[in-house]
Amino acid sequence: MSTAEDEAGARRPGEVAVTLPERTDAGVHFIGRIRTPWTRREECPKNPASSDAPCTIELDPRFAQGLADLETFSHVIVLYWMDRAARDLVVQRPRSHGAPRGVFALRSPARPNPIALSCVRLERIEGTHLHVRGLDCLDGTPLIDLKPYLPSIDCHPDASFGWKTADTTTRQHGKAS
Repeated sequence: MSTAEDEAGARRPGEVAVTLPERTDAGVHFIGRIRTPWTRREECPKNPASSDAPCTIELDPRFAQGLADLETFSHVIVLYWMDRAARDLVVQRPRSHGAPRGVFALRSPARPNPIALSCVRLERIEGTHLHVRGLDCLDGTPLIDLKPYLPSIDCHPDASFGWKTADTTTRQHGKAS
């Protein structure tokens, strides 16, 4: 059993794993680490919206100049590498949504490239440390990138919720609509 599989636990009924390619197509430079209060997966929030815990993003000092003017934004998009997640699952069975789902229809960290995204509230920047709220990752998670959140580009009020719409209706009313 691989380390990622040990961390992720046993596969749930209905889950499907694939054999991963032997080599990668591109390289990623981690630009820092994320500090959170969570050291075990069970402690970690299921999504960034359910977390208001104070967290710190520690940017590698060589990228410090890239923070210029970021303090003028209230929110920042954080891209991070869920380094302890399984990478071979293409169908998963989420704990909270019983039915198996394709990995690309989920926000789960277990995916071929375990890239996660959170839009966090930026409280302040001190040197190369960003103090934020709204993350859902384990302490020490590698940071991939930071981008300013721009409501005119990043907000889509007319977006649909896909399968989650039916799932939410079922949970609220006890039956599918």
